[in-house]
Amino acid sequence: MIEYRTLKVALLGAGSVGSQVAKLLIDHADELAARVGAGLELIGIAVRDPDAPRRADLPRELFTTDAHSLILSADIVIELMGGIDPAREQVLLALTSGADVVTGNKALLAEHGPELFAAAEQVGAQLYYEAAVAGAIPIIRPLHDSLAGDRVQRILGIVNGTTNFILDRMDVAGDSLESALEVATELGYAERSDPSADVEGFDAAAKAAILAGLAFHTTVPLSAVHREGITDITKEQVDAARAAGYVIKLLAICERVTDGEGREGVSARVYPALVPREHPLAAVRGVHNAVFVQAAAAGDLMFYGAGAGGLQTASAVLGDVVSAARRHVVGGPGVAESTHADLPVLDVGAVRTRYQITLRVTDVPGVLSRIAAVFAAHHVSVETLTQTVARVDEAMPSESGEEAASGTATLVIGTHTAFESALAATVDALRDSDEVVTVTSVLRVEGA
Repeated sequence: MIEYRTLKVALLGAGSVGSQVAKLLIDHADELAARVGAGLELIGIAVRDPDAPRRADLPRELFTTDAHSLILSADIVIELMGGIDPAREQVLLALTSGADVVTGNKALLAEHGPELFAAAEQVGAQLYYEAAVAGAIPIIRPLHDSLAGDRVQRILGIVNGTTNFILDRMDVAGDSLESALEVATELGYAERSDPSADVEGFDAAAKAAILAGLAFHTTVPLSAVHREGITDITKEQVDAARAAGYVIKLLAICERVTDGEGREGVSARVYPALVPREHPLAAVRGVHNAVFVQAAAAGDLMFYGAGAGGLQTASAVLGDVVSAARRHVVGGPGVAESTHADLPVLDVGAVRTRYQITLRVTDVPGVLSRIAAVFAAHHVSVETLTQTVARVDEAMPSESGEEAASGTATLVIGTHTAFESALAATVDALRDSDEVVTVTSVLRVEGA
């Protein structure tokens, strides 16, 4: 028999995820109450237009435009509006009033997480955000709780389903980036009006900031996350990667690093990279997400599943609602976020990685030794080199704009691990070299 009072739940936003959350709260009220030990009553849904069409059939009387009054009447507030404003103001109102908040808003957390967590701690409330990263995949709670006694060393994540779908289409179906993006748009995976949040890596960068802060007990501002998107990836690069035993994935990478001066810090970055086909992340297909965690004691852990979708993300939201409700029943203040390590967030130049560089060079005697000298001058060691010769009839412009010799060769050079700063400087020097007609491709190698 349930003896605890019924908990009042307010929902902000009724889009694809919000509508599913509301429907699940209503349809499974008895089952959720049994799990929690208290009833959960959805007391209202704050929206801009109560009469707008919804994906789920919900009672009209639940909708309101008065978010302020709704928030102040609730024990638990679910924020699924997205964006920064008015979400920030409304989440702060909920927390300062003592309500627990469940959110899936990665942009809000990446930009204002410390402010929100501080507000929650001040009044003993709790901010839950499992749905903010990787959709239905439970990754926040394992990092927050299960691995709290371990030392996470590195996270490699495919955390954006749209870009993974595009790169997968390019790899499997042979599509160009433009064709794959068109298919993603038609299927509703990419935003028709502006897909830049996905393809330019903004979405993944926000998630990387959240994961890094959680894993390393350090505040990681979104502005400190190095970001590169997939818009420069070509079919030729994807084909070459396949031939070499790699697949290209947009990765969110968070890791502990030590710079050239021996200073320990953390790195958070997003960029397309070559992943060996035998690595578990290489098998992540379509719009699925996966997060690969390397911890000192637990070893390698893989979290895989649906990274988006209204019903799938609603599952993560409801999990947080149940956790928040159980906390009310059991009692006690919320658990504050840990930032005790307070490690510096180091520039991407402090990261150690590997490059695969494809060059078209003049096919003249001594060119290999001069190219090798460029690498040596920057203390970068060459691990592999393959060469193909292509004879052309017409002179071709070089990087400097001057005409190159008619004989050219293509070099694919794999480096040993080196600091990102040294590798980037090497590429810059190659572009300035008289022997280099063009730097065709530069991709990092991760997971090898």
